Amino acid sequence: MGELVNLRRFKKQKARDVAAQQAASNRALHGRTKAERKLGQALEEQSSHLLEGHKIEAPSTQPDDR
Repeated sequence: MGELVNLRRFKKQKARDVAAQQAASNRALHGRTKAERKLGQALEEQSSHLLEGHKIEAPSTQPDDR
């Protein structure tokens, strides 16, 4: 005779396993935490601001009306 299995527990454990697998897939797909996203955005803004501050504007080709 085989081992007795509680089907209700079996179904719940299977549902947990499927949910855990889906969660792992979502973590791999969307992988960054809110803090990491904010840090990346702040670094990007800082670098663009620094780059804008170092730009040299080209002289205009139109003569001045002096």
